[in-house]
Amino acid sequence: MSTTQPSSRISGFHKLSPDERLQKTADFAGLDADAVTHLRNMGNLDPALADRLIENVVGTMNIPLGIATSLKIDAQDYLIPMATEESSVVAAVSNAARQCYDHQGFQTSMSGTFMIAQIQLVQSPNPHDSRLRILERKDEIRSLCNECDPILVQMGGGFHDLNVRVLQTEGGPMVITHIVVDTKDAMGANAVNTMAETLAPHIERWTGGKVYLRILSNLADQRLARARAVWTCEAIGGPAVRDGIVSAYQFADADPYRAATHNKGIMNGISAVVLATGNDTRAVEAGAHAYAARNGHYGSLTRWEVTPEGHLAGSIEVPMAVGLVGGATKLHPTARACLQILNVQSAQQLARVIAAVGLAQNFSALKALATTGIQKGHMSLHAQNIAMMAGALGDEIAVLADKLVALGKVRVDIALEELKRLRG
Repeated sequence: MSTTQPSSRISGFHKLSPDERLQKTADFAGLDADAVTHLRNMGNLDPALADRLIENVVGTMNIPLGIATSLKIDAQDYLIPMATEESSVVAAVSNAARQCYDHQGFQTSMSGTFMIAQIQLVQSPNPHDSRLRILERKDEIRSLCNECDPILVQMGGGFHDLNVRVLQTEGGPMVITHIVVDTKDAMGANAVNTMAETLAPHIERWTGGKVYLRILSNLADQRLARARAVWTCEAIGGPAVRDGIVSAYQFADADPYRAATHNKGIMNGISAVVLATGNDTRAVEAGAHAYAARNGHYGSLTRWEVTPEGHLAGSIEVPMAVGLVGGATKLHPTARACLQILNVQSAQQLARVIAAVGLAQNFSALKALATTGIQKGHMSLHAQNIAMMAGALGDEIAVLADKLVALGKVRVDIALEELKRLRG
């Protein structure tokens, strides 16, 4: 029998239909018929659309879509669609929102809808002279940028500002040009990248240097979404719980090891809404973590403190480059449905809602850590997954999950034993 490893160099793979690609993949990997049938079923996404959204598509990865309730944001009630595979995320947001609902809920604001593109100039004979030469061309740069996207300009967006700095690096000084663009209801990556590429040859001509990179920055620190809320002492279980939450935040803000997990919990909520609305989860996550380290120390994205009345006040400020137009946001039918559920009218409104969700998520995580521990609520939901992995069906799932939680042993080997007992 031949043991020759099949080659992954498949000529013309991108030209095949999704079904033909799937068959090639199945042959290469030795997939069984059940796996092929599963991948062939693309659910509620048209295979033709899937084939346009990414390259070499063979299937779709369906993520559960849940609804968080009880969100009152800027005096308006919302149901929040969240796409995530992690247990307890949706419940955490709903519980946090319920506990501050009667105390005005969440108040939000936004710094603007500005995105930054960077143009990297090297080999400049006089870096500081080059910096001034570029700044002197601001009006010309404005015209060049706005000519790239006249529709954006008609909507009130377009070039907003210019910043140039000399950056000292291992390879010598670089002149870094930042163009700041108001992208309005678009996330804006394509718009600002086009503008940066258009400017590149002009900057070379003006300075005598060489441009390499010309691309947006995901550290969208001129596109900050902010949210704040107050939880009364009575609503959250008293002063001991309040002080435990504040102490947990202080730990995270001082220690990067804790902050990484603390901020990951915040992003559990944020990324779930970003994904549900067809926006770029990786861009938002990169921007958030970079912003958390903006002062040279990686700390908390949230702040928690005690009000003069003795209540708990929480706030968050985070870059939020999301949009309502372009890409999957407009093309993906599930994303469009989620935006209908949210009923947001602008990218700013969507960003503010997402910030509120991140704050709610953080509240629930810190409260759990400060009281019963994070595992109690998380494991009760995780137990259902373990029950299904053990083979439980129908009503058996809830019964077996409850048994595992009661035993305090949410493990597959225990689930297998208990399922045998349950079935007699």
